[in-house]
Amino acid sequence: MMHPVHLRPEFRAKLAAIRGGDAFVTKQIDPARTALVVIDMQHAFCAEGAPAEVPAARDAVGAINRAAALLRQTGGRIVWVTHENRVGADGRTDWPGLFDRFLPPMARVRMLEALKPGAEGTKLWPALEDRPEDLRVVKNRYSALIAGSSNLERTLRGLGVDTVIIAGTKTNVCCESTARDAMMLDFNVIMLADGCAATSDEEHVATLETLSQRFADVMTADEVAERLAS
Repeated sequence: MMHPVHLRPEFRAKLAAIRGGDAFVTKQIDPARTALVVIDMQHAFCAEGAPAEVPAARDAVGAINRAAALLRQTGGRIVWVTHENRVGADGRTDWPGLFDRFLPPMARVRMLEALKPGAEGTKLWPALEDRPEDLRVVKNRYSALIAGSSNLERTLRGLGVDTVIIAGTKTNVCCESTARDAMMLDFNVIMLADGCAATSDEEHVATLETLSQRFADVMTADEVAERLAS
């Protein structure tokens, strides 16, 4: 079932009071300088029974597709970010901090198998409406913007993008990590509330409310459309 897609009314009212009546920092979105960055919407996280399944991710597809269509129509860009990890001939992974420390042996094997380059688990979820003109980026850490994880920052800078709309899964892991780093790198950040998914409503909402205070605006696809239209 889809997560709540709005901040709690009392929390949103508090933001609006602090910000002079508008809960959003972003007053207008220039599509020519905006990219929808969709994180980890791939088989390893979306498929039933997948090793890192997030069931709510399947419910986020509609909002992601709507936002993507809107950005394409108005001149924005779409970036599909997927996750891969490699294992060397010596059995060592390219991310020992995760695979050797946090995952038990069986989970480690399943995740590495799902995330190895070319595996089914790395393929974009088929319900997503991608287009040939969209961009593809591969990362190997939670954040797509931490040094060495991917070429996302260079790609965005090359396009003249200064605003990123982040969607995907998990809200509180890869999406949050990327959002925090994006803000630290001086991008304007918007979290697509109905286009993000976690494993519980509590994790989803808590993350969005934390990010909304200092890191990002939290908007639905409809609210993004209103800011573009204005």
